[in-house]
Amino acid sequence: MIENDVVVEGGDEFDENPDLLKTLEPDSEMKEWLINYVGKKEQPENGEVNIEMILTVMAEEFPEFLLPLAEENFVRGYQQALLDVEEGRLAWEEEMADRQEQSG
Repeated sequence: MIENDVVVEGGDEFDENPDLLKTLEPDSEMKEWLINYVGKKEQPENGEVNIEMILTVMAEEFPEFLLPLAEENFVRGYQQALLDVEEGRLAWEEEMADRQEQSG
């Protein structure tokens, strides 16, 4: 099974997403099929299939499906980070202008 902890330079570790380990309920026809398929493939000891197992199987057998999702998620996250940096810069400049005005 793939380890999903991410380690970045400096040794900081991101927390594992607990949703990846939640047991899934087959509450639709497609989920039932997918859970059964992954269950047969992964054969978990406790018989329960979770999102992490499904992602592992999908990455191995259907990467053309997951790759566009991952790319879109990355691009949107990167765009949001750039917006956040710009917003922070503007707030900092405003604060510096206010301080200069107050001292001047």
